[in-house]
Amino acid sequence: MNRTEFIQKYLDKGFSLIPLKNNSKVPAIKWKRYQYKRANLEEILTWYVTFGEPNIAILTGNKLVVIDLDDIEKMPELLKILPGIDKTTRVKTKRPGYHFYFSNNEHKIGSTKNLFGLGIELKARGNYVVAPPSKIDNFTYNFEVPLSKIKPLPGKIINGSLLPGMGIKEGKQAPGVEYKKRRALSLPRYNGLDRYCMKQILDRELRLGGRDNSLFILYNLLLQNKNRSDHAKQITILKNNSLLRPLTDQELKKVFRKRYKLKCSKVRETLPYIECDKCSFRFKGGVLGMGNIIVKNIMKIPGLDTKEKAILLLLGTVFEGEEEPSIYQISKISKMDKRIVQKAIKGLREKRLIKKTWYPSLD
Repeated sequence: MNRTEFIQKYLDKGFSLIPLKNNSKVPAIKWKRYQYKRANLEEILTWYVTFGEPNIAILTGNKLVVIDLDDIEKMPELLKILPGIDKTTRVKTKRPGYHFYFSNNEHKIGSTKNLFGLGIELKARGNYVVAPPSKIDNFTYNFEVPLSKIKPLPGKIINGSLLPGMGIKEGKQAPGVEYKKRRALSLPRYNGLDRYCMKQILDRELRLGGRDNSLFILYNLLLQNKNRSDHAKQITILKNNSLLRPLTDQELKKVFRKRYKLKCSKVRETLPYIECDKCSFRFKGGVLGMGNIIVKNIMKIPGLDTKEKAILLLLGTVFEGEEEPSIYQISKISKMDKRIVQKAIKGLREKRLIKKTWYPSLD
């Protein structure tokens, strides 16, 4: 086949292609946009003019997942776990080794360098593979098993209990995590407190700007919910590995360096995407049920007007008794005018329900 025929076959499979530098595995362009929009045949052919006989790569992820086996001696172990892997599309690589191709039907699978704990790389979201007919140092990548023989992604990689975009499996091993005595990584504990913000962080594709804070908060929320430190780290590492632009190992050390007791208000302020109204931790929809003990006791306090009761309730739940949340914070959460909040706080101070030293600016 000539190169145009190769390219057309890739496009027919729905694969997204990028150019690599001549005689190299290094991308010739900034390629992240091609994860969302495929280049057509006309654009791809212009690369051969612009970059002077570039190599070609296929992006892995939604349509294609590849097992990159560099160490042939690990093949017997891999066959035990994935029988029949030698029947799927296979590319001979330079090392020498093999790329085993699997079709993927939009499953969110994260890349890992330690598939099944064997030190084998799985190329999935945010990755790519050098594809035939690329050449490096007189070696030409070629199909030993043709593209027409590609098999679906094995069920041992796709698991029904995978968390979206990650590799955490309930009761089974997770790709990318090393285990002591084959001990499995379970889903995070919530300690009876369904902290929905944890689930929102786990389910979200974290991008630059909020990525670092999200991982830091996730790790600390896991600790607060009585997950062991090593367990919390493993879950955080897996989430990081699933990202298109993960933190480096050095950057991750900063995430684990300090423990911090997080309040709901701090999480909400730091991560604007968190939807507290979906959380059943302490309160739901911002309002506690009338049967709740906190509500019952506040309702029994004589001489409080409706606004004072509402502010007192927020101080005891949303802000969890933290020292002097700002008027702006209270106004934002309660959706009350600042002047109404100020008046209610003055009333609560006079009734000695909050410290007299709070909010000296209101004197």
